[in-house]
Amino acid sequence: MKVAVITGGTKGIGKQIAIDLLNRNFFVYTNYANDDLSAKEAEKNFKCISNNFRIIKADQTSKTSFQSFIQQIKDNETEINCIVANSGATIRKPSMQITDEEWENVMQITVNTHFYLIRDLHSLIANDSRIIFIGSMMGILPHSTSLAYGVSKAALHALAKNLVKEFENTGTTVNAIAPGFVETEWQKSKPKEIRQNIYKKTALGRFADVKEVSSAVMFCIDNSFVNGSIIETSGGYCYK
Repeated sequence: MKVAVITGGTKGIGKQIAIDLLNRNFFVYTNYANDDLSAKEAEKNFKCISNNFRIIKADQTSKTSFQSFIQQIKDNETEINCIVANSGATIRKPSMQITDEEWENVMQITVNTHFYLIRDLHSLIANDSRIIFIGSMMGILPHSTSLAYGVSKAALHALAKNLVKEFENTGTTVNAIAPGFVETEWQKSKPKEIRQNIYKKTALGRFADVKEVSSAVMFCIDNSFVNGSIIETSGGYCYK
């Protein structure tokens, strides 16, 4: 059985990716920070498909906590076939008001821990594996109230491209998916007026469904020649 590791897989995009991989008969490891209710709901959903998963509480702002997550994988597996770096964090406030701690937490969750994950599992990553980062259109296009988020996602895109060389001649591919706005828990609190403004900037006139983002991940898993790519799934965001 192939083994997948997904960060932040108990809700939103990560949860859908976990569901799709369970349906493909992967054993799935995933973590979450502190939302126990969502984790219990995800466990219930996953069990409807398969028992081949482990959900581990591991906060990515804590090096000790996240290292424990990595160690549990190393203690139980001899081979990893897929890594999906999904977890991210944002700060919605004026850029010059962002504190050191806020900035560092965004970078820690979105960028640092995902590099550490790949570095520390490197010896277990089998040939012909798939590494996929969930980036963002905000890592491509500037956004006035999400500076830290945009910079962290741009760093993920760069990490994906740079890691291609690391896995040269192994058959392992490294790619990033760059979604636009997606219907997740993050977006539910957005005022209607702001949502309407985003719709107007998007050729398809709506947010993406998590299944549409996950299908882009599955494409990267299925296609062995797509490598070092940043795949935009934006619905035509900022087309005018």
